[in-house]
Amino acid sequence: MKVRSYIKGQWIDQGDEKELISAVTGEPVATMLEADLDYKGACEYARQNAGPALRKLSIHERAFKIKFLGQYLMERKEDYYKLSTHTGATRQDSWIDIEGGIGSMFTLSSKSRIELSDLPYHVEGDHERLSREGTFVGQHICVPRHGVAVHINAFNFPIWGMLEKLAPAIISGMPAIIKPSPTGSYLAYKVFSDMIESKLLPEGSIQFIAANKPGDLLDHLNSQDSVAFTGSASTGQKLKAHPNIVANNVRFNLEADSLNCSILGKDVTPDMEEFDLFIREVANEMTVKTGQKCTAIRRTIVPQERVDDVVEALKARLDKTTIGDPAEKETRMGPLASALQADRFEEQVSDLMEITESVYSNGKGLEGAFTDPKVLLCRQPFEVDEIHKVEAFGPMTTVMPYESNQEAIDLANKADGSLVGSLFTADDNVAREITLGCAPYHGRFMVVNRDCADESTGHGSPMPHMVHGGPGHAGGGEELGGARAVIHNMQRVALQGSPTTLTNITNQYIKGAETREAETHPFQQFFEDLKVGEARTTETHTVTEEDIERFADLSGDEFYAHTDPDAAERSLFGEIVAHGYFVLSRAAGLFVHPDEGPVILNYGLENLRFTQPVAPGDTIQAKLIVKRKTVRQKKAKDKFPFGIIYWDVEVSNQDNEIVADYTILTLIKRREVLDMDIFEEE
Repeated sequence: MKVRSYIKGQWIDQGDEKELISAVTGEPVATMLEADLDYKGACEYARQNAGPALRKLSIHERAFKIKFLGQYLMERKEDYYKLSTHTGATRQDSWIDIEGGIGSMFTLSSKSRIELSDLPYHVEGDHERLSREGTFVGQHICVPRHGVAVHINAFNFPIWGMLEKLAPAIISGMPAIIKPSPTGSYLAYKVFSDMIESKLLPEGSIQFIAANKPGDLLDHLNSQDSVAFTGSASTGQKLKAHPNIVANNVRFNLEADSLNCSILGKDVTPDMEEFDLFIREVANEMTVKTGQKCTAIRRTIVPQERVDDVVEALKARLDKTTIGDPAEKETRMGPLASALQADRFEEQVSDLMEITESVYSNGKGLEGAFTDPKVLLCRQPFEVDEIHKVEAFGPMTTVMPYESNQEAIDLANKADGSLVGSLFTADDNVAREITLGCAPYHGRFMVVNRDCADESTGHGSPMPHMVHGGPGHAGGGEELGGARAVIHNMQRVALQGSPTTLTNITNQYIKGAETREAETHPFQQFFEDLKVGEARTTETHTVTEEDIERFADLSGDEFYAHTDPDAAERSLFGEIVAHGYFVLSRAAGLFVHPDEGPVILNYGLENLRFTQPVAPGDTIQAKLIVKRKTVRQKKAKDKFPFGIIYWDVEVSNQDNEIVADYTILTLIKRREVLDMDIFEEE
């Protein structure tokens, strides 16, 4: 296999050859061609070609491309599994990298389509009223940046590391230049070449650098560009301090390896299920991916009285770890990613062993990139700073005793920032105290007991729904987090102006904007025919005591403010008032159209507020306004394509006071079948 760069729409077939070595056999598995690349041209190509093409699409259209790309890659996953063994990964290790990475694409696509606007930009939150009369308002929107996202990825997850950064960048509207670590780059290259082959993304959306270092790439970035780096803290800090990065305030997201910890609660004894769960998790984090995870448990924090129990239990479990060829089914731990990584690991462990006790190493004399799990013990963890600073990137952990919950918190925080901490306890009071004490120093904190253990995804598994990153030593960055990951790549802009002007700019109705009365009832129009700001003002209805009595009888809601005149007189209202849900129901009766039409059903209701009481004799009227629109993908089982209309509903009384305010969602048939409809929803 030739690992080549893909720059400006072309594969680069010439360059200095470098053999890429199998971690298992020590033999070449691929050849990397390192060429003298036009990095300035690559950046300009992305900005001038792919950027405009991506920005023409809506966020949802871009998200669908990521979904379909994920489906395309999933169909080819067995090719990736075969190649992945050469990185030292077992089938289970590879599952995290391959299907975990592709699964992140699906999740990020789905969350973006659910939570973000079906526009080229995202209209964020509600508007802000900035003046007394409401003629001057503010609205935040998040727009695509006119730059390129540079992704510099670590060696330990060649696929997941690439895809979890790539998906939100593309959905945000930014093309990407991908620079993987040479170690394992053949796996990233295989996936990347399949993405190019798919032709699902606009040309120039993704480029690939096959090189040991990124050359002068960072010299050519500007304020619209961004860099996302995963790897060692020292390398990340060096890149972050690059003069051009500093001079142009280029966004830089650093996710560094950190000394993560797991804590055993003082309430847990060896006969409890939580103890076994803790031992299993620590051992797994030592051996999965041969401990080469930025989230692995490097510090195992246990009550002083449980040190011996924990050490013995870890020994017993680790003794069952079968080390060998990751392609073999019985193998539970393969080699480190390279002989170089193995040498580094041994050096780091040796440094730590000078200040700790070695309490476990199976000592099988493995050669090459292979190593064995190692457990160290530091009996005075507050006095030995190195165990909170030096990370041996491989299958090891250091056991550290504590006396009180506060000591456990202080030890967990002593590394000055981590990607993840975890706690195993059956006492929710312990969970609260330790979690809140640790929270400022950790990007993620997982609390496990027997109630959630069966479905827990584990200490070391960042989930695409949740943010991934951490303060201090962990880099201070943040990735993933569902739709947040997309927003991270965009520019938030605070718009100010009249409601009508901002409605016209954003193509989303903002309260107070001028509306247009629909000539045809909105419920008799197809999705494509409805325009933002189009309205339907209904007839009126005067509420009677009989209305309130009948609704109370029908609903069973006989709350005193609706049914007891004496009690109602003493209430906040001073009289009998109509049920809020009666007002809601009667408003629906005013604005719906009874005849069959494009409207399929009511899909939901959001942000309901009852702002004024409605009493017998009050007259109500509803105004239905098209607020925003979202196209929904047609599934194979659907009879016809449709979209979601978000209606702003205002119910007012005879004094033009708003008595109820809310958003209704309806499913409405589409006339058109779109390209995305040819793909079946998973």
